[in-house]
Amino acid sequence: MSATHSEHALRFRPEAFKANAHQVLRDTEARESFRGAMHFLVERRAMHFWDLQSYEALRTSGEAIRQHALTHLPELLETLERRLQALGVHVHWAETPADANRIFLDIARRHEASLMVKGKSMVSEEIALNDEMARHDIECVETDIGEYILQLDHDRPSHIIMPALHKSREQVAGIFHEHIPDAPLTDDVGEMIAIGRRALRGKFAKARIGVSGVNFMVAETGSLVLVENEGNGRFCTSVPDVHIAVTGIEKVVEKLEHVPPLYALLTRSATGQAVTTYLNFLTGPRRPGERDGPREMHLVLLDNGRTQAYREPDYRSTLQCIRCGACMNHCPVYTRVGGRAYGTTYPGPLGAIISPHLMGLEATRDLPTASSLCGACGDVCPVRIPIPELLTRLREAARNEAQDTLSPPTAQLREQGRARRRIEALAWTGWRLLYATPWLYRIFARLAPRLRWMTPAWQGGWTRSRAPLRPARRSCREMLGNTVRKER
Repeated sequence: MSATHSEHALRFRPEAFKANAHQVLRDTEARESFRGAMHFLVERRAMHFWDLQSYEALRTSGEAIRQHALTHLPELLETLERRLQALGVHVHWAETPADANRIFLDIARRHEASLMVKGKSMVSEEIALNDEMARHDIECVETDIGEYILQLDHDRPSHIIMPALHKSREQVAGIFHEHIPDAPLTDDVGEMIAIGRRALRGKFAKARIGVSGVNFMVAETGSLVLVENEGNGRFCTSVPDVHIAVTGIEKVVEKLEHVPPLYALLTRSATGQAVTTYLNFLTGPRRPGERDGPREMHLVLLDNGRTQAYREPDYRSTLQCIRCGACMNHCPVYTRVGGRAYGTTYPGPLGAIISPHLMGLEATRDLPTASSLCGACGDVCPVRIPIPELLTRLREAARNEAQDTLSPPTAQLREQGRARRRIEALAWTGWRLLYATPWLYRIFARLAPRLRWMTPAWQGGWTRSRAPLRPARRSCREMLGNTVRKER
C-alpha cells in the first residue's frame, strides 16, 4: 500500500505545479464537487463571524498570542521541555524528516511494535511517516475517516482539514467495497462511516503505539492540546500503551489562557463550528490509579526549515499559522485546482508561503505565483498573517539571487534565485533602462506605434486566454499634443 502511495505522490510534485494544474482542471466532476465544498465551508465560517467588530477583536487577540509566542519561542520551547520531562514525557528534537522517522523507528523497535494507529496529523504527512514505517515492516494505519479513505485508495490529502474533499460519495463507496472485506456497496454516508469505524475498531486494540498530531502546546502546564471531531484521536492517545505526538516547533503558546481564543478562531475558521466534538488536553502519561491513557508518552518536535522562517523577520509571521485552512477555502486558485496539484503537504496560500522553507525554492518556485494576489487569504486569516506580502517577497526571492534582492542581506532562503531566468532578467533590465532614460523613452514612444505590425501573435502564457499586447496606433503624448494644438 505504502509503495503505491509513494508512486502516486510522485505524479504530483511541486516542480510540476503548472502541468499538475492543467491535468486537474480537466477533471470537471472533481472540480464541481470541490467548488461546492468550498462554498459550503465559506458560508459556514461566515455564519460564525457575522459580527465584524467581535471578529476583529478576536483576531487581534489571536494575532497577539501567536506573535508573543514566536517572539519568545526559544525560551517557551525550553520551558515546555522541562515541564513535559517533569511529567514523565520523553521529548525528542528532530531537525529533518529523516531524524523524526528515525525517532519513531527506534521507539517502535524498542517496543517490538508492528502496528501503529495514527490520528490526523499533517506533520506526519510532512515526514511521510506511513511510507517510512512500511519500509521497515511496520504498519501505520490512518484512523481519521478521510485519511483512511485516501490510504485505502493510495491517494494523498487535498485539504488540511478535510483530506478526502476531492472524493465523491460514489468513489468512497467503491473504495470501501473494494478494500474492506464484506463491505456492501452503498452510498449512504452514515453507513459508510459505520463501515470505516468497524474496520478500524480492532486496530486500536492490537496496536502497541498510537500516533497523533498537536494543535497547541502549552509551556506553562506541559499540556498538548488536540482538536478533533471523530474521537479517533482520543482512541490513539489513550488505548495503546505508547503514545507518540509529533508537531512543528512553532505550535507552542505560553499560557493555558491563550488556548481558548485560538481554539475559537480555529474551529470557526476551519469547519464553521463554535466548538468541535472533542477537545483533548494531554498532560503526561497514565498516572498511578488511572484506568486509561498511555503508559509511555513521547513528543517529537520537528524543525524542517521552520527555524529558517523564524530567523528572518521578513518571514517569521509565516509561523503564526494555526492550520485552519480558511485561506485555502477563499483562494480562487486553490478552489479551482484543488490541493493535489500543489504536490506538497500544505497546499493553497498556506503551502505557498511555508513550503519554500520546508522544501527550498528550487522545488517550490512556482507556488508563490499560484495566486491572483486578490488579498482574500489575508483578509480571512484568523491570526492576520500578511499572506499577500509574503507571497510577493517569495516571488522576489525566487527570481533574485542574494546579492540582487531588495530584502535585507540576512533575509535569504534556501536555494534563493533558482527561478531566475537570464532572458527575463535582461528584459527587466531593458525595461528599467527604457523608463529611467527620458530621451530613450521618447524615441521608443515615437517608434512603437509605427512598428506595431512586428508585435508577435504568441506572447507566452498571456495569449493563452487574452489578445496579444500591441502598441496603440498613436501614443498618448502624441494625441495630447494634437489636442493642445487644435485648441490653440
